Amino acid sequence: MRFLMLALIAGMLSLRFLPSLPSTLLLLVLMLVALVAFVCRVFPLGIYLLGLCWACIGAQAALDDQLQQNLDGRTLWLEGTVVGLPEWPQLQGQPAIVRFELEDASSRRAQLPQRMRLSWRDPPEQLRAGERWRLAVRLKRPDGVLNPYGFDYQAWLLAKRIGATGSVKAGQRLESGSGVDHWRERLKERLQSVAPAQMRGVMAALLLGDGSALTEQQWRLLQTTGTVHLMVISGQHISLMAGMAYACVVFLVRFGWWPARLPWLPIACALSMLAALLYGVLAGFAVPVQRACIMVMIALLWRWRFQHLSAWTALLAALCLVLLYEPLVVLQAGFWLSFAAVAALVLAFSGRLGAWRWWQVLTRTQWVAAIGLAPFLLALSLPVSLVGPLANLFAVPWLSLLALPLTLLGSALLAWPGLAEWVLGLAGWSLQVLFVVLGWFAQSEALWQGAGASPWVLGFALLGVIALLLPRPIIPLLAVAALWLPLLKPSVIEVEPGQAEVWLLDVGQGQAVWIQTAQHSMLYDAGPFMAGFDAGERIVVPFLQGFGQTQLDLLLISHADADHAGGAQAILNALVVKAVVSGQPLEHPASFAAQACTEQQWQWDGVWFWRWQWRNAQDSNQKSCVLLIHAQGERLLLTGDLDAAGEAALLADWPWLKADWLVAGHHGSRTSTSRRFLQGIEPRYALISRGKHNSYGHPHPHVLANLQREDAEIYDTARDKAVRVRLGDYQAPWTMSMQSRFWR
Repeated sequence: MRFLMLALIAGMLSLRFLPSLPSTLLLLVLMLVALVAFVCRVFPLGIYLLGLCWACIGAQAALDDQLQQNLDGRTLWLEGTVVGLPEWPQLQGQPAIVRFELEDASSRRAQLPQRMRLSWRDPPEQLRAGERWRLAVRLKRPDGVLNPYGFDYQAWLLAKRIGATGSVKAGQRLESGSGVDHWRERLKERLQSVAPAQMRGVMAALLLGDGSALTEQQWRLLQTTGTVHLMVISGQHISLMAGMAYACVVFLVRFGWWPARLPWLPIACALSMLAALLYGVLAGFAVPVQRACIMVMIALLWRWRFQHLSAWTALLAALCLVLLYEPLVVLQAGFWLSFAAVAALVLAFSGRLGAWRWWQVLTRTQWVAAIGLAPFLLALSLPVSLVGPLANLFAVPWLSLLALPLTLLGSALLAWPGLAEWVLGLAGWSLQVLFVVLGWFAQSEALWQGAGASPWVLGFALLGVIALLLPRPIIPLLAVAALWLPLLKPSVIEVEPGQAEVWLLDVGQGQAVWIQTAQHSMLYDAGPFMAGFDAGERIVVPFLQGFGQTQLDLLLISHADADHAGGAQAILNALVVKAVVSGQPLEHPASFAAQACTEQQWQWDGVWFWRWQWRNAQDSNQKSCVLLIHAQGERLLLTGDLDAAGEAALLADWPWLKADWLVAGHHGSRTSTSRRFLQGIEPRYALISRGKHNSYGHPHPHVLANLQREDAEIYDTARDKAVRVRLGDYQAPWTMSMQSRFWR
């Protein structure tokens, strides 16, 4: 039985690794092969193929529901219902932006996806859950920035079956709110009117699964201490609610207060499941909550009638049900982490001889979960908290036994505001204590972002975890450590002397370029900081750490505009930077000092660099610090936002200037990349760094026409994503869009 369940699970998990989905004809062939396998009694093969076909059919349905290509970038009037709780992120000094999901959208001009994720800057009136609106929306197909070791927003959207994104231009409310989501929002408003101001966002996250009001500092603290799971309603919270209901019945039975004629175990299991479902409804019943409820249901069934089966059978059954219910869950990191944690606990606790005391169970649970999750966190390019086991050793019981019950009790007493305020005040105090203690743990260098590892290295590490957690270790501890050693070796890029590895990162409407020689590393521009999104922290730093970079020899910021310099502070906080140079050294925040961009020439590992700035520059763009890289006769030129007048001055100062590669100035704006400049430098390739559907209209058609006249091959981060160039190798670039995945 377990072997067949493993075959079904393997078939559905295979979806995650498919470069493209099979055609309808191929699916029919696979089903026919599965039928033949059943007839021939080769049941594992048949079950595997059926699982694969089921997952592919579900994924294809989600892809078919995406916005039509001809509607990408168009503005339409449509009607739809707001589902879930609208998110109002707290951004100091920024205009209010609400993000929400719209269901059952309809338009007279086109067929629309079932679900869309929209944003609205400065809405004229409050947007509430359950309301029906008529909106003018600029629609976009699911897309997002894509870089090595970065978050795949497009996969996240598909996993949530969101078929389009968009920005609202205008709107009119058609119907008032109703339904469960509207009730949840009313509860949130009443909770926030009574709860302590500093902990309102935390309580909303605990009670309703709405983490949008958590501050950036709170999120960073939770991530550093490995306690993010405490604020995300998933397995732990659902299990806690089920456990509390189960414990109430056990308490009555132990003290003889339970009616003897009633069987207590089935009732306890039924009440536990009911409590889990009610809490799931309160939390919005999102995919992670659904997954947790299924796992709790299987655990309760196992406790009631099927204890003769092993815990592994129950875990596999839960995994099968979750995947059958939603095959696209394999695209979510939470799916892998939640089942990995449970599997590690089952492996460590099953088959043990003798009882453990409560404090042994608590401490061993934390280190087992930490060890079991580490390879999966690294495989998903997520940081590993070194103090996570210690922080959770305090945080889990404190939250489970004090903070969360008080929050739930205070919410249940909202009909009596005075009493609710007193209880929620106690809950707020307990949460403040929690964050203070977590702050103590976070003072150390507690977060480790391991370098990117190959599947073989991660596989060996996983074997080491299994060997360590087995009831009777099958290999010595030193051998276990040896399996982990490859993870500690940085996965640095091997660059030959005289060559340079250049990455133009996909940072949206901004720019960041990493240059690596045999022994040196530098960054040209740091990505944008706009509307609360710090590309330096979210994109550039994970990228550099994924390639094992802990320091930069030079951070060169072309000029002080936010789309080029916005991420600089995050990079300086995360890495050791030996020198900072800027075209506008006095325009940056006082938190870091930059040297002026002076004309200079230097050599690193056989690669030559030239730096230049226009002496007669008048504005910020004209003050851009220009960088030229020369590797074995092949050249790459970066000009920041230098305009046509500055380009003419550059040609006058460097009449010898030629470049095989040109990063188009000012993201392809008409003010830069003039035809005269292109005729002078004669580029073979042009790279454009910009955001898709940006409001500036970049790249301008005039610039594209100029590049095409000069026969320059164009690579655009909005289309090609991150671009890698091996300078000195005289080869075409590699782009992230060449990495085939069925959802792109």
